[in-house]
Amino acid sequence: METRRRTLVKAIVWNLIGLLVMSLVGLAMTGSATIGGAMAVVNTAIGLSMYVAYERVWSRIDWGRMRG
Repeated sequence: METRRRTLVKAIVWNLIGLLVMSLVGLAMTGSATIGGAMAVVNTAIGLSMYVAYERVWSRIDWGRMRG
């Protein structure tokens, strides 16, 4: 089982990568760094909270884990 801190750090690092990628995609799609950046921030905020919740739920499920 992972600690909450590890789950949070993993989520933050993953979302920073996603923020960078979404910013570039938003810039390429709109031609505006402001609009692209805003899209990326909203996406990252939603994604971070969903990822943390998802990981915490799965940390409580024993199905598929190998013991021993």
